[in-house]
Amino acid sequence: MTRTPAAPHAAWRNWAGTESAVAAEVRQPRDVTEISKAVTWAAEHGTTVRTRGSGHSFNGIAAAHGLALDLARWTGIASADLDTGEVTVRAGTTLATLNADLDRLGLAMSNLGDIDTQTISGAISTGTHGTGARLGGIATQVVGLELVLADGSVVSCSDSARPDLFAAARVGLGALGVISAVTLRTEPSFVLAAEERPEPLDEVVARLDEYCAANDHFEFFWFPYGQQALVKRNNRLPAGTPPRPMSRAREFFEYEVVENAAFGALCRVGRRVPKLVRPLNKMSGSLISGRSYSDVSHKVFATKRRVRFVECEYAIPREAVGEVLAELRVRVPALADPVMFPVEVRVAARDDIWLSTAYGRESAYLAIHQYAGMPYRAYVDLFESVVAAVGGRPHWGKVHNLDATALRARYPRFDDFRRVRSEVDPEGRFGNPYLDRVLGSATA
Repeated sequence: MTRTPAAPHAAWRNWAGTESAVAAEVRQPRDVTEISKAVTWAAEHGTTVRTRGSGHSFNGIAAAHGLALDLARWTGIASADLDTGEVTVRAGTTLATLNADLDRLGLAMSNLGDIDTQTISGAISTGTHGTGARLGGIATQVVGLELVLADGSVVSCSDSARPDLFAAARVGLGALGVISAVTLRTEPSFVLAAEERPEPLDEVVARLDEYCAANDHFEFFWFPYGQQALVKRNNRLPAGTPPRPMSRAREFFEYEVVENAAFGALCRVGRRVPKLVRPLNKMSGSLISGRSYSDVSHKVFATKRRVRFVECEYAIPREAVGEVLAELRVRVPALADPVMFPVEVRVAARDDIWLSTAYGRESAYLAIHQYAGMPYRAYVDLFESVVAAVGGRPHWGKVHNLDATALRARYPRFDDFRRVRSEVDPEGRFGNPYLDRVLGSATA
């Protein structure tokens, strides 16, 4: 039985609790016609339109102060071609739901991040990614988009139809229109072998290129103040290999007890008594033991995150990882406020999407986190000063301080994006304060 979504509220707050907004009007369209009518209504009333998504961005990109669209009634796979693997999905579908639906069709996405609560439209619009030196972010798996533009018209775009709009809209920040449907290039479902274990940080950094080349998906976590890294290697198994997942008891212990309940308890202690953060941080690293298992891909990619945090993430040239981590290892211990959460390091192949953080270069992603409720601004400032020296590009859905002037220097196609925006949304119908900061005013 399908559960009918509850009526949305005008007041909105994101998952991390860092952003809030009160919309003048909230609508839950059930089809493209209703999305179009909502956008037209906003134009007639001279107000803005934003799609809320799942609220998993850490900044104000999804904040709606005019008309808020909630696409919770516009979900599911609309069509699937099992021969080509092309699947069209409605924009309000969460990644978790999409993964389950694809699995039932014998299909899978090639790469995913480690959180699956985002909607597909929100994930691609903010540049959400996983890890893998030969793979791009989720937006690189998109082969077509359907959008409702500022005048209420419904248009489709791809490499061959309105290619400039497609190059901009795959990571479009919600600035070009309301994405109503996404066509993805999927592949036959596959099993991943997961291996996770602590290793010396110095060795991991020194051999990063080797590890990235030798594994389909490679990443590691480093708890500040420690010398060890938690390394994760996920590799594809031959077609037809049966998965060997953790037992339910082991899975519950590893994820619910250790990574959520126990780690959450340590974080709460550290928030109350900051001087204990350093020893608790080292204890957190020691709590995680090595483990090996295999399962269908999306169950390996995604993990449950119940401990809330604030995150800032930058893409940097892959060759700069050692330099940046060396700076952080020296400077983070000098912060007045200690850091409870680990630094995450992932990689991605270059792509050609105009506002993708991996545009034109082989990239590494460094993400810093702080437990919700603990001071994080000085940490973010420090981190941004370090990654600025190597041309870092901020994740569009996470905390950062850059504006349009700084971002133009880091994106070769920034002005092309603004040109397309001015063509399809000359009045800034899809704007909000965050977009005004990072893109400049649409009417300027």
